[in-house]
Amino acid sequence: MEPDQKRVKLSCLWAFVALNIAFADILSLYTPGVMPQVMEGVVEGVELSENLMLVAAIFIQIPVAMIVLTQFLSARANKVVSTIAVVITAAFVIGGGSLMPHYVFFATCEVLALLLILRLIWRPKVWTPLN
Repeated sequence: MEPDQKRVKLSCLWAFVALNIAFADILSLYTPGVMPQVMEGVVEGVELSENLMLVAAIFIQIPVAMIVLTQFLSARANKVVSTIAVVITAAFVIGGGSLMPHYVFFATCEVLALLLILRLIWRPKVWTPLN
């Protein structure tokens, strides 16, 4: 696969992950009973705070930043940074998630895309169906 094609595929996958994270959170607000919890400042037993929102923003920024970084990092740097970003993002998605059915669906899609990112950056340079 051409390096430019690989970069485009990686950026698309990171965009997919970022959009799924955003829509999982947006749909969560429309789940019956969640909005009153948000107004009270405690959602599913987790107390909302400015610090928690900052931490969440940092975690959410990782896949968003990777959309751009995959276009500019060298192949070697891309491999290292993407691997770290995949591990952190997967931990955030799985560990910071909910058991609401829509969230489990989105999280599954996100994790599968993250695994595909790892496959793209670590596979040997031979032909595969993803070429």
